[in-house]
Amino acid sequence: MTLNPKKLTRGLCVGLLALSGGIAGNALADVEMTIRADEPGDTISKYLYGQFAEHLGRGLYEGIWVGEDSDIPNTGGFRNDVIEALKPLKIPVIRWPGGCFADEYHWRDGIGPREDRPVRINTHWGWVEEDNSIGTHEFMQLVEMLDSEAYIAGNIGSAPPVDMAQWLQYMTADDNSTLAKERRANGREEPWKVAFWGVGNETWGCGGNMTPAYYTDLYRRYATFLKAPSGYMPKLVASGGQNDATDWTEALSGGTTDAGMFFKIDGISHHYYTLPTGDWGKKGQATGFPEAEWISTLDRTLMVDGHLNLQEEVLERNDPDGQVGIYLDEWGTWYDPTPGSTQGFLEQQNSIRDALVAALNFNVFHEHTERLHMANIAQTVNVLQAVLLTDGPKMIKTPTYHAFELYIPFQDATYLPLELDGVPDYEVGDVSVPHVSATAALTTDGKLAIGLVNLHASDAIDIDIDLEGFSADAAEARVLTGASIDAHNTFDSPETVKPTGLDVNLDGDSLEVSLPPRSVSVILLDP
Repeated sequence: MTLNPKKLTRGLCVGLLALSGGIAGNALADVEMTIRADEPGDTISKYLYGQFAEHLGRGLYEGIWVGEDSDIPNTGGFRNDVIEALKPLKIPVIRWPGGCFADEYHWRDGIGPREDRPVRINTHWGWVEEDNSIGTHEFMQLVEMLDSEAYIAGNIGSAPPVDMAQWLQYMTADDNSTLAKERRANGREEPWKVAFWGVGNETWGCGGNMTPAYYTDLYRRYATFLKAPSGYMPKLVASGGQNDATDWTEALSGGTTDAGMFFKIDGISHHYYTLPTGDWGKKGQATGFPEAEWISTLDRTLMVDGHLNLQEEVLERNDPDGQVGIYLDEWGTWYDPTPGSTQGFLEQQNSIRDALVAALNFNVFHEHTERLHMANIAQTVNVLQAVLLTDGPKMIKTPTYHAFELYIPFQDATYLPLELDGVPDYEVGDVSVPHVSATAALTTDGKLAIGLVNLHASDAIDIDIDLEGFSADAAEARVLTGASIDAHNTFDSPETVKPTGLDVNLDGDSLEVSLPPRSVSVILLDP
């Protein structure tokens, strides 16, 4: 909404919000925020907004791919509705084929005529048949359709180094070698540019149950044979740890960065999932949950800040020159599966709570731009914290989708430090979180973007914002919220939760805004 710079009273703002949806709640005392546009920081990498698409349940099959003979409208087998919905998100990178699936995947199963490809069993996810309809060529076609980049997860758990080395050569060779000719015979004349290459996945668990020391030596071996023509070598990502553990980061950054070694490491992966209860045996429901699980989910997702700090401390000691980045290539909410869904498919509903989780993670990621080089939500369609859900020919955008869309201006923007004063705590039982989370940046087209999250389940909050080194003539603001803490979209009501306009009071280098409860807001200021 473009705003009249004339000031409105604070009471009128709250009243307008209440009239628009009846969800404003009780506004608390003002929070003071100062944004220092005159002290720009690092670039917020677009790769922090990456996606993850694994061969898991209906994530790829039906979710993205239906085949050319499907009655569902498609282009080359890819669902038209899903592709058209994903394009506006400006997805910078997609990780594939796993996940746990990656360390049982052999790339030759997924090339050549589809009718000749072997049928395997997906032993990790549901023990279902995998017909390999989606292989290297199909995935790279998807990447190109979305104007994205590829992050390939290679098999270190059950395949020898030559397997991974030949896969990379097959994709990137620009000569007349047998692998290059084979790729051309399968329909791809030009080599692909693969941006990132993962050397295994979760090698502490499903990727091989290895120790950090053993995997570090194994990484050195496999990385030695990963070669590509000049200009085609991807960045190499080692399989790291999870949660607050630092032993994998310690071993990898201390054991694979020796000066003069042939190979190198560009990044170390890290994984963190948000569980409402913290108990893998009973994680918590996606809908119909109490306020105690609303706040526990938000509290647990904010723990990612401390987990990243721990990894950064190790890297600062072992890699003071900053050559190695952190790749949080799996993150998101993980709930008990939707009742009646197929075992092992990891299907769950997606509510306004998930949108707040996404935005809170974005705000945290922006604080770690120096070392955090990538983040990939798990997963894109129909699995865990998906941005899209499908049911046969139907498709809906989830609240998480809208959080990603709201935060697009932050891709490759310049981080701006800010200060928040007077933020009250929001408490339920013995769990406490800040009432407000915020982030700010200068966008690539010169605007000032502000991301705001009101974590409170029922109370609005007023914020006075001062801009140091920036004066605005106009503002556009949108908000995402819902009528309840588990408000969500369904196939019968696909637009229950979607962004709407938000009123702000703008006066040059200051503005005022009232945030409704359980909301994500993004304000764009024009100089």
